Amino acid sequence: MALIVHKYGGTSMGSPERIRNVAKRVAKWARAGHQMVVVPSAMSGETNRLLGLASELAPSQAKSSYYRELDMLASTGEQASSALLAIALQSEGMDAISYAGWQVPVRTDSSYTKARIESIDDVRVRGDLDAGRVVIITGFQGIDPQGNVTTLGRGGSDTSAVAIAAALKANECLIYTDVDGVYTTDPRVVPAAKRLGTVSFEEMLEMASLGSKVLQIRSVEFAGKYKVPMRVLSSFTPWDIDLDEEAKSGTLITFEEDEKMEKAVVSGIAFNRGEAKISVLGVPDTPGIAAGILGPVADANIEVDVIIQNISKDGKTDFSFTVNQGDYQRALELLRDKVAPALGASEVVGNQNIAKVSIVGIGMRSHVGVASTMFRTLSQEGVNIQMISTSEIKTSVVIDEKYLELAVRSLHTAFGLDKSE
Repeated sequence: MALIVHKYGGTSMGSPERIRNVAKRVAKWARAGHQMVVVPSAMSGETNRLLGLASELAPSQAKSSYYRELDMLASTGEQASSALLAIALQSEGMDAISYAGWQVPVRTDSSYTKARIESIDDVRVRGDLDAGRVVIITGFQGIDPQGNVTTLGRGGSDTSAVAIAAALKANECLIYTDVDGVYTTDPRVVPAAKRLGTVSFEEMLEMASLGSKVLQIRSVEFAGKYKVPMRVLSSFTPWDIDLDEEAKSGTLITFEEDEKMEKAVVSGIAFNRGEAKISVLGVPDTPGIAAGILGPVADANIEVDVIIQNISKDGKTDFSFTVNQGDYQRALELLRDKVAPALGASEVVGNQNIAKVSIVGIGMRSHVGVASTMFRTLSQEGVNIQMISTSEIKTSVVIDEKYLELAVRSLHTAFGLDKSE
C-alpha cells in the first residue's frame, strides 16, 4: 500500500461533472489500497473572479492590510473546491474529509500573496489516513505566525501538493493537468512538439523558471530539495483507465540521469511573455552600484531575472534587468522615486514588449557550440538579441515580443526536436 498525493488544477475542477470524474478517479486509487491525499485548485476562473471583485472596490491599494484581505478572499476558492470534492467522494461511498490550509496546519511566513511554506504538521492528516479516510487539503494557502490566512502566489497549489507529499514522505506526487505531460515546447506554438517520457529535475526546474506553464517553479524546487517522486499527467483521460497504465503515463520528473537522456543535447524550448525590462541609465560605474539598484528591489519582494551591465563610458554605465510584468509598475516607480535620485542616475526606462526564449538540456554540459547554434539560428531569422543569460544547462535570450513564435519554431527545428516523420 502506497501513500499517493494527487493534485488537480482549476480546469480539472471546472464543473460539477469534472469534480465527479476527479472523485471517481481518486476513489479508484483508494479502492486499489492506496492512502490518498488530494490537493485541488479553485474551480477554473474562480480566483480571477474574486480578485476582480476586489479590484472593483479598491483598484489601487498598496497597504499590507489590503493584501491580507486579498489572501482571505482568494483562499476561499480552494476551500470551496475541496469541500465539493469531499462531498463527491462521499457520494462514491468513500470516507473523505476536507481541510483548509490553516487546519492542517500549513505554516508560512507573512508575505501576503507570495507566502512561502515553512513547515507542515502531518499529525492530523496521518490520523485520518490511518483511519482509512481520503484527505483533501486546500492548495495555494496556509497560515502565518500571527494566525492570518496567506496564499502562495499563482500556481501555488502545485507547491502545496509537493510540500505536502514531502511532509508525508509520499511514494509519489501526481500532478493532474489539462495536458498529458511535459512537451519539448508549447504545442500551440509548435504543433510538432513532442511529449517527453522523462525529464530530469534540473531540466524541469529550468523550464519552470523560464516560462513553461506546466509546473510552478517552487513546486519543482520542493521536489528537488526533498526528492519527491513526481509525475505530470492528464486529468482528461477516462477516469476508469487501467491503474497500472495511468501510473506510467505522462512525464516522469526524474532525479537520475541515464544514457538515453544524454543523447538529447537540448530537451526543450521554454519561453515567457510575462516579463518586462527595466534599465537604469547613467549610473556611476563604481563598486556596489548593482547592490544599490537591486537591493531595494529585493527588499520590496520583487524577483529579478536576467541582468546585464553595459561597458563603462566616461565613468557612467547602464544597468538593465527583467522582472515579472505583475511587478513592473511597482519596480519602475520604486527606481524612479527612490533609487535613481540616491544613485544619481540620469533616467529609468522600461519596456514591456519583450519575451524570453530559452534552450534547456542536460546534454549541453558535454556538447560545445550549442549557444552559437542558437545565436546563428536567430540571426538567420532576423531576430535581434537584447540580453543573454546562461547556466550549465540553459541559455536564455531576451528578444522583441513580436519575434517570439518565430524564434521558438526556428530553434525547435534547429535542435532536432520536431516529431519524426
